[in-house]
Amino acid sequence: MSLEACAVDEDGGHGHAVVIGSGFAGLAAARALANFMERVTVIDRDRPPRGAGRRRGVPQARHTHLLMPAAHEGLEQLFPGIVADLTRAGAVPVHLSRDMLLLGPAGWLARSEAGPAALSAGRDLIDAVVRDRLRADPKVTFLAEHEVVSLEPGRQDTVVGVWARGRDRRLPDGWGPRRLIPADFVVDATGRGSCAPRWLAELGYPTPVETLARTGITYASTVFAPPVGHVADWSSLLLLGSPDQPRQGVLHPIEGGRWSVTLSAADGGPPPTDHDGLLRAAGALRHPLLHEVIEAATPLGPVYACDRTDTRWRHYEKLRRWPDQFLVIGDAHVALDPAHGHGMTLAVQSALVLDHMLACHGTAVGLSYRLRRALARHLAPAWQASLRNPAAAGLGDKQATGLRARLGRWYAARLAAAATTDPGMAKLLLARLQSGIPPTAALSPRRLWAVLRGRRGPLSAPPPSTTHGPDARRRRPTAPAVPATGASIGVTRSPRPLSSSAHRSGSGR
Repeated sequence: MSLEACAVDEDGGHGHAVVIGSGFAGLAAARALANFMERVTVIDRDRPPRGAGRRRGVPQARHTHLLMPAAHEGLEQLFPGIVADLTRAGAVPVHLSRDMLLLGPAGWLARSEAGPAALSAGRDLIDAVVRDRLRADPKVTFLAEHEVVSLEPGRQDTVVGVWARGRDRRLPDGWGPRRLIPADFVVDATGRGSCAPRWLAELGYPTPVETLARTGITYASTVFAPPVGHVADWSSLLLLGSPDQPRQGVLHPIEGGRWSVTLSAADGGPPPTDHDGLLRAAGALRHPLLHEVIEAATPLGPVYACDRTDTRWRHYEKLRRWPDQFLVIGDAHVALDPAHGHGMTLAVQSALVLDHMLACHGTAVGLSYRLRRALARHLAPAWQASLRNPAAAGLGDKQATGLRARLGRWYAARLAAAATTDPGMAKLLLARLQSGIPPTAALSPRRLWAVLRGRRGPLSAPPPSTTHGPDARRRRPTAPAVPATGASIGVTRSPRPLSSSAHRSGSGR
């Protein structure tokens, strides 16, 4: 049934909804609820900034973000015109097959002109544009500097509101007295630190079973100004890891003509915490290209490290007893390791599920069970992908046994090899990396034949670029770019000369 066929009367309304948390998942859920409810209140413990400022409670905002095609297409359904708003604000379109150099498990992926486009921007900018669109909706109200402390139970296993307290720095504990905020539907989008299990236990409900997978992955991120005169036939760079070399590096363009760079490692070692350490880590990647281009760039801030990357699913969908008119969404429900880049995509898709089911059901009452089951079905493919060895980057789970697992690993390896010479297979591998769907999904005879006749042999050394690699025209190197006055420099270091390979990289005049 189409969403249009399920839509309710535009003049109708279904009471007041409360969304706890104003992160990306909370903003997307608030938009879905505003399409159905009369009023929506978004409660946040902190004060959301005006504009693209740093918001407390979002440590992952410092790392590189990319709105994949599925994410910004879904976001466009929730907020018509939002892609144009993001682009005007400075987000950079990146056509994955054309603008990105991608070193896959078996070598550099073939490039082509056509292909899906992603949007690259800082997380603060993305949140700010979405938040401003919600602020412009008269049905949506933001209640800042308020903390939800418990749920208000109703008759026959329902939630009819939340108890919240406002920040009051004059008091010893910094918080004012509790007050009840009535609601006809409540969504918890408070992220990994969600208190929903405790709130439910206080009302006599069972605690959900948790599945926890410790990834051991660490991250280090910073922002650079490109070298003066930098010339490249690509705008984005992704070096995936391999089973033998579990390190990954990514460079994406962001607003203001800057580069956002994140390095990750699954070898259990500590992440680098300064720029010299970041350069050493970049030099340990499978190819020196990322190290060469950032060696001549200028850091615009400190290096931010992160090692809290465990993957966790709180199985609310398995609870037999549950309060109606209450839903947990986003990282508060399923938190995936950031290496897979699915967090924002899953948040948008979850909001679309909420939007569609509210419209089809016609009321927020009696829907929680179906919503929990529907969300679990949508999240399962990305969850399964996150459990595979992230260093294998699509090669499958090395620990799995059995004929099906072995065939899956064989097919994934052959697909990775075929993607180095066949643009069609490169697009397929990109789609699998974006969606988290197993490599064997949507298998067809044509694709199987392309995989079978794909390239065999060792990794090809040169990247598919006319400006970088051994065949690129030599350019005279320049000094690193000088940051604008007032730019924040976390660690200063003397400009270092470019290596001979950097002379070939095109990072000069």
